[in-house]
Amino acid sequence: MNKIYPSLVAIVPAAGVGSRMEADRPKQYLTLDGRFILDVTIEKLLSCALVSQVIVAVSADDPYFSKLSMANHPKVLRVDGGVERADSVLNGLNKALALGAQWALVHDAARPCLLVDDIERLLEQVAADDDGGLLAAPVRDTMKRASPDGFVDHTVNREGLWHALTPQLFPTKSLQRNVAAALAANIPVTDEASAMEWAGHHPKLVIGNDTNIKVTRPADLKLAGFYLQHEDNLGCA
Repeated sequence: MNKIYPSLVAIVPAAGVGSRMEADRPKQYLTLDGRFILDVTIEKLLSCALVSQVIVAVSADDPYFSKLSMANHPKVLRVDGGVERADSVLNGLNKALALGAQWALVHDAARPCLLVDDIERLLEQVAADDDGGLLAAPVRDTMKRASPDGFVDHTVNREGLWHALTPQLFPTKSLQRNVAAALAANIPVTDEASAMEWAGHHPKLVIGNDTNIKVTRPADLKLAGFYLQHEDNLGCA
């Protein structure tokens, strides 16, 4: 048993519909080289030896989950998702607490190109810090603030700006408490770190790999497929 992470579970919110993909099904059930995106994502999480369980939150009437090759894996548990992503995460956290999990690693269902090395770096750099941490990438492009009518209002200084990625890692009890409290207070919870920040925590930013993209639009599906087909050369594992 790992002394720092004696009980670590991964939570995958997968109840979204992915409307921007303009597909006939939620994006997590689109295929990459003949495999469901969600299958690939779950497999990547289980590739980390410290992850004892993957809790997947899907819609109660989800007709696709049972078709996953990973659906009956002994380390995969299904829970009902919620209306919003944060609701699904909260349901997953409630299950994690029931299992006695001390740490929760929350990862987007539509990020199948996750590097196991990135998970291990996140675990190492957070090292049981109560503030937790998340994979992220420094902003490289010039940033513009738009006016209400869609024109440039001003250029934003990109120094110190990061793109938040997943997984995001936090103590289970603390994250469950803060997500629940933020939702009760009608605070927008766009990711787990935002709930922790609202509660006064300062999560650590850990640099993640550029291949860890989120499949949101049709072009992303092609790019993710390319990364997965060239895992050996690109370092995806």
